[in-house]
Amino acid sequence: METEGMTRERLEAYRSNRDEIKELKYKLDHLGEGDSLIGNDVIFDYRKGYPMPQAVVGYDYELGAKRRKRYKTQIVKLEAEQDCIEEWVFGIRDSRTRRIFQMYFLEGLTQEKVGRKMNMDRSVVSRKIDSYLKFAHKTQKTHL
Repeated sequence: METEGMTRERLEAYRSNRDEIKELKYKLDHLGEGDSLIGNDVIFDYRKGYPMPQAVVGYDYELGAKRRKRYKTQIVKLEAEQDCIEEWVFGIRDSRTRRIFQMYFLEGLTQEKVGRKMNMDRSVVSRKIDSYLKFAHKTQKTHL
């Protein structure tokens, strides 16, 4: 993932991505528990000279491998996005702005709580976020 083109949407997705990674890791660790990978198929028994359908029930190894691969691929993709977002936030040079972004986007504090910790009004926090994102967007456009 690239750090260029950081948007509010990508930043706001950070906590959701973190939760999704946890869920996928749990699913990966518990794959095969319960009936989720028990499959059934129909075979034809010709012992009597004509086809008799027979149900076969068992563990679906192919489905298990597909899910394992899908979960691992999604985890890698989400972790790469998380690293990209963290790198972008930690790359903000202004200490106050960086701390605001860390608390608001990475830690999930409200703008009011961030404001209290930083001794500023919630509206100032909001303006700092908006102005920095506009500034970052403008500088990215000038580099194109």
